[in-house]
Amino acid sequence: MIKIIMHGCNGHMGQVISEIVKNDEFSTIVAGIDINGEQKNDYPVFNSLAKCNIEADVMIDFASSKAVDALLDYSTSKNIPVVLCTTGLSEEQLKRIQEDSKRVAILKSANMSLGVNTLLKLLQDATKVFVPAGYDVEIIEKHHNQKVDAPSGTALALADSINQVLDNEYEYIYDRSLERKKREKKEIGISVVRGGTIVGEHEVLFAGTDEVIEIKHTAYSKAVFGKGAVEAAKFLSGKAPGLYDMSDVIG
Repeated sequence: MIKIIMHGCNGHMGQVISEIVKNDEFSTIVAGIDINGEQKNDYPVFNSLAKCNIEADVMIDFASSKAVDALLDYSTSKNIPVVLCTTGLSEEQLKRIQEDSKRVAILKSANMSLGVNTLLKLLQDATKVFVPAGYDVEIIEKHHNQKVDAPSGTALALADSINQVLDNEYEYIYDRSLERKKREKKEIGISVVRGGTIVGEHEVLFAGTDEVIEIKHTAYSKAVFGKGAVEAAKFLSGKAPGLYDMSDVIG
């Protein structure tokens, strides 16, 4: 049984993961951390990591970028691996994650969905077939009207996965209205939609002459990210120091 500390336990994703773990026979949450300290769960909740004295095998983080530095301090001092799901990290924090991963196992991914991370691998195979044959690549991502970053980290991860096959020679185009000109061959267009309560939708188009191939992932609830985070925690428990991502989990 893998013992988990849930960092950000009272947030929406923290509650989603708490429910998932309740029905998982291989893991249990032994403590939660949340700044408001409210007791919403059947495990003890602390308002700071410094007050947590419960042993665990791994931590899952779905909190705030402001809390990541303290999280890394705790992880490295206690030698507890961490599944880092918080987004919007600064360049300094990203550099620190690289350094701290030499001391403790850290798993960081732009998207925790098992489906999206399988899609990343499928896109590389598709790119090897379609782009040399002259197909254009376009990405369309849709999210709810409360999302502040655009394009999404997942859309950029999809583009990066494709561009890796293309020796990173392709340019990302975010707004075609800035300049009136034909599409260049070595471009990956990324279009953004924000509206309503769309959880997350990512579509990749390989557009050729008289043919379009569409590869798409739709998340209907945030539970898909929670399930991925729990699987990542199981994978990371007991791992040697290093920087991991979801491709290691599904691989």
